[in-house]
Amino acid sequence: MTSALDAGAPPPPDALRVAVRYLLAVLAAAVPGRAVEVRVPPVAAVQCVPGPRHTRGTPPNVVETDPVTWIRLATGRLPWADAVGAGAVQASGPRADLAPYLPVDAGSGPGAPSTH
Repeated sequence: MTSALDAGAPPPPDALRVAVRYLLAVLAAAVPGRAVEVRVPPVAAVQCVPGPRHTRGTPPNVVETDPVTWIRLATGRLPWADAVGAGAVQASGPRADLAPYLPVDAGSGPGAPSTH
């Protein structure tokens, strides 16, 4: 799937959905918390980043992007600042900067082989 992205071709829709969900789960596991909601519509959303917990309505810290942009960010193919600057990511709130957490370490995410 990443080879399709690297070639500029649209990835297969099923593979795209699986990859987005997986990489969001890796982010949530690596940076646990409920201070930021990361949305990749129409596929999935997760809460992550330590800090004040949000319980009602729209969270104060929201990141939203499309599936292809999320995969590029999560795999290190697109720098956070470039995505935000180009308008491919909408980030609001004081904790909504995901730059320190990207790219995600997919080798240590949910379902990764155990090293024990």
